[in-house]
Amino acid sequence: MGSAHPTISMNSKKVTIGILSDSHGYLDPRIKDSVNQCDYIVHAGDIFNANILEQLQPKKELIAVAGNNDFPAFWDASEEDVVKSLPKNNKLELPGGLLVVEHGHRLGNMPDHDDFRLDHADARLIVYGHTHRRVVDQKEEPWVVNPGASGKVRTHGGPSCLILHASEREWKIDTVLFEES
Repeated sequence: MGSAHPTISMNSKKVTIGILSDSHGYLDPRIKDSVNQCDYIVHAGDIFNANILEQLQPKKELIAVAGNNDFPAFWDASEEDVVKSLPKNNKLELPGGLLVVEHGHRLGNMPDHDDFRLDHADARLIVYGHTHRRVVDQKEEPWVVNPGASGKVRTHGGPSCLILHASEREWKIDTVLFEES
């Protein structure tokens, strides 16, 4: 996870990125299985413990950011170094453009996507969490998405994630939604 704003580059022609958020200390095993097939995994915060991050095993790299509940007082004391290492936002350079991720709580519970677009105009895709509501806003670039909740808390119909298929020529987003267990 490294520095506050690392940019990770890759040369491959086509990649998959599993996008999730708001685990709140529990990662639905079906979500884990879905995203662990991807080249990269992006977690948009409210993780709650290092065990969630340990379960995420992408083929290449895990990108995670801190949510409003990801600070030392909410995590086990033995995991203080992990939670403190989570940046507030992060970037991933992909074939065809830049993915930017932040938790989004700075914009409240009903964020205006235009605010995200103004703040991250260099991105092709902006990922946020916090609201626990799945959103795929592709009306203009950059696209703005929220994968919904990946655990048990406020899943609004079931745990979910997004899978981005990115190549130089085309980006496609699939929604993965499971029934509540």
